[in-house]
Amino acid sequence: MYAKFLSLACIGPKGSGGGGLGRPHYPTMPKYPNGREVASDEEKNIEGAEARALFDVTGMSCSACAASIEKAIKRLPGIKEAVVDFLNNRALVTFYPLFVNEESIRETIEDAGFQATLVEDEMNEKSIRACRIQIKGMTCTSCSSTVESAFQAVPGVQKAQVALATEEAEVHYDPKIISYSKIMEAIEDTGFEAILISTGEDRSKIHLKIEGIRTDNSMRMVENSLRALPGVQDIDIDYELRKFSVSYKSDLTGPRTFIHIVECTGSGQFKAMIFPEGGGREAHRQEKIKRYYKSFLWSLVFTLPVFLTSMVFMYIPRLKHGLDTKVVNMLSVGEVLRWVLSTAVQFIIGRQFYIGSYKALRRGYANMDVLIALGTNAAYFYSVYSVFKAATSPNFKATDFFETSSMLISFILLGKYLEVLAKGKTSEAIAKLMDLAPDTAKLLTLDSEGNVMREEEVDNRLIQKNDVIKIIPGAKIASDGLVIWGQSYVNESMITGEARPVAKRKGDAVIGGTVNENGVLHIKATRVGSESALSKIVRLVESAQMAKAPVQKFADRISKFFVPLVIFISFSTWLAWFLAGKFDGYPKVLATPTAVMVGTGVGASQGVLIKGGQALENAHKVNCIVFDKTGTLTIGKPVVVNTRLLKTMALREFYELVAAAEVNSEHPLAKAIVEHAKKFKEDEENPVWPEVQHFEAITGHGVKAIVMNKEIIVGNKSLMCHENIAIPLDAEETLAETEDWAQTGILVAIDRHLVGVLAISDPLKPAAGEVISILKSMKVRSIMVTGDNWGTANSISKEVGINTVIAEAKPEHKEEQVKELQASGYVVAMVGDGINDSPALVAADVGMAIGAGTDIAIEAADIVLMKSNLEDVITAIDLSRKTFSRIRMNYIWALGYNLLGIPIAAGALFPSTGFHLPPWIAGAAMAASSVSVVCCSLLLKNYNRPKSLDNLERK
Repeated sequence: MYAKFLSLACIGPKGSGGGGLGRPHYPTMPKYPNGREVASDEEKNIEGAEARALFDVTGMSCSACAASIEKAIKRLPGIKEAVVDFLNNRALVTFYPLFVNEESIRETIEDAGFQATLVEDEMNEKSIRACRIQIKGMTCTSCSSTVESAFQAVPGVQKAQVALATEEAEVHYDPKIISYSKIMEAIEDTGFEAILISTGEDRSKIHLKIEGIRTDNSMRMVENSLRALPGVQDIDIDYELRKFSVSYKSDLTGPRTFIHIVECTGSGQFKAMIFPEGGGREAHRQEKIKRYYKSFLWSLVFTLPVFLTSMVFMYIPRLKHGLDTKVVNMLSVGEVLRWVLSTAVQFIIGRQFYIGSYKALRRGYANMDVLIALGTNAAYFYSVYSVFKAATSPNFKATDFFETSSMLISFILLGKYLEVLAKGKTSEAIAKLMDLAPDTAKLLTLDSEGNVMREEEVDNRLIQKNDVIKIIPGAKIASDGLVIWGQSYVNESMITGEARPVAKRKGDAVIGGTVNENGVLHIKATRVGSESALSKIVRLVESAQMAKAPVQKFADRISKFFVPLVIFISFSTWLAWFLAGKFDGYPKVLATPTAVMVGTGVGASQGVLIKGGQALENAHKVNCIVFDKTGTLTIGKPVVVNTRLLKTMALREFYELVAAAEVNSEHPLAKAIVEHAKKFKEDEENPVWPEVQHFEAITGHGVKAIVMNKEIIVGNKSLMCHENIAIPLDAEETLAETEDWAQTGILVAIDRHLVGVLAISDPLKPAAGEVISILKSMKVRSIMVTGDNWGTANSISKEVGINTVIAEAKPEHKEEQVKELQASGYVVAMVGDGINDSPALVAADVGMAIGAGTDIAIEAADIVLMKSNLEDVITAIDLSRKTFSRIRMNYIWALGYNLLGIPIAAGALFPSTGFHLPPWIAGAAMAASSVSVVCCSLLLKNYNRPKSLDNLERK
């Protein structure tokens, strides 16, 4: 589950004013050589009786609110640390009960103007940890069910989920009762290999590759040097790869310290670096892909001749004559050749299935390997028996099935290869999330007075807590941190989903992976590695992928009985035919995929990309849709929606002056105004704006400039008040009206007189309201979930006609809302476009991504609306309903046809009427049945979307 905290604030310099443009200077503390701050003597004396309290804080609207709460808490005596997360409305305080208590902290938060409630349950829950383990060797749901059962039998395990697709397990356990090493032993006792991914403990982990080590003594020397460092908790060593996996407390040390210590050990003969990417799960996946690909190719080399000699060459006279040449008695050359070739496939290439069967049966369960081994062995050993009998008998003609066993193994290996390739797709969304973090960061070195002395580019993974990092315009922020110098706008849409960048200045929190728009920032890293907001979103998506739908859990329960049932039916079938043969009782003789294939093809032609039959199947059951707001229901960028002039002048002249002033600003609202102004210069291909003098941008307020000898001021109400420009009553009324509609009001003054009011908003997409209305008529409930504020959310929901709204929702809140609806019995579709929507897209029964959205959302979704039209949501659901209506019709037709035809073909009417179907007619009738079902499915090609959508287009 997504961690409770997106840690966005840390102890930093007091004050929230913006930094200037001069040389940055920061307050400093004494530091260790590795950059770690030294605690004062007073702090050391009171350590020991430490406690933590978690508060739910309501009323925060931005990072400035969080900063003010932090400052208020830190003024109390006995506070060690206070972290306030405005994204999740939580405050985590570490304090010394000797000096202060929870009630005093709560009152302090309320004195600052916010509501606070102590959260006791969640602090108790933190004693439960969740470790993630990679499990090698699982081949089917029986394997994953067996591992889950093994987990449940271990004392101290609270909950366990095993995902076959990702070959991972997430285990919630009580560390007071059991350790993660015991959990791994439980996995290995079931016959699978376990590799620890994370322990769930409050620590970070990094993998180092050490070069220059030639002896075990050198290895121990490096290990001892690392273990001696404060904060290092555990070290795992891969002697073959010279790989050190170091677990550590990021508050006390970090990767640059490790590299420095290693290189100082042994007189500089060792060199340390971060272990190359792909050394873990991805490397294991690539290894499996290569293994199955190689196995399939080798099986093809042996199987193809077996197939040709048994199925093709028998129709070529000269080749048939050579293959039919007798070796001993009735044993032919062709049979010997097939025997030799299929033996290699059965016991060398197919060896893995025997190993899997043995491991499964040894642990008391049967998996797919058992079925494969049984099926291929039956064909192979019957053929061996037939060959031996032919070799020892002058009259017995052998009938072998060597091609059956070898081709079956080849097809299974091909399936395994394609399956492993497909499994890789499940991790692409996660890989793209990780790519949001920059590869490198600009690390600043400060002198004792806090002045910048040096700037160097380092690997992003080498960033440590309290590092000072420089972020240039257009660059991604390398780490969660606190701005200590500079001011800029930062695009935080990956977290909030809102396209409008957020102003940042000294004291504000920033999130790693977000994009710095225009100014230079210096930030102090507060959360790095696995503690970062981005890493926590990744874990949230991983958990969502691992969570099982009720139908999957049902399938897992069925899988326990599936293999034994198949074996029983197989044995019963063999026994029935064997007895029929003994008593001379052999009878003389005996489309859904097409519909799904056609349905997905038709969807693609309509601009609805459906990723497989499962998505198409789930879509027809949807009775509740959760919509994101920005970029989904709305266009996703600010647009001027209304202009109110207070003085008589032409709009073209008005916008020429305003655009000339705003064209030099990087603010998104300024860009929206300039774009709108271009509409009044449509006769010009590249509009040229008048020359501007004395341009000044006032961060968070607006701009000032001289245009055509006129003083132009464009900005908010506070800017006008600061400039002592009178705001008429009608302008106040217009501003109030824009606020009621959740729009942003921009005031324009020319020569210190207010002349106009602009209303800017993110408008609804065309036909959004009609789409919601049509969904209601289809008995589909619509809900809006957005990261935006309640005022904007309520305004948009009223305009579009959605009754249920959840605002100020973070990524994990969206996912939780989807799960709550599913628990209430709804089949839920999620429609979104942003990175912050990806956990909910994965958790939903059907995830629909807007085609113009982020790659990560598209990867996480089941259906992609390529045209980015909301109308295609209706098309997807309607197409799914029509497809499965056709499938049901096919089932009824095929079932009725067979219920009638099979008894007649079996001779049920012969005793009473003397009528029977010759085998060739029965075969033709069966073929006609298949053709009719396929033709019925192909009629889907004539699918037309609902007429109500065509009416919308005509509007």
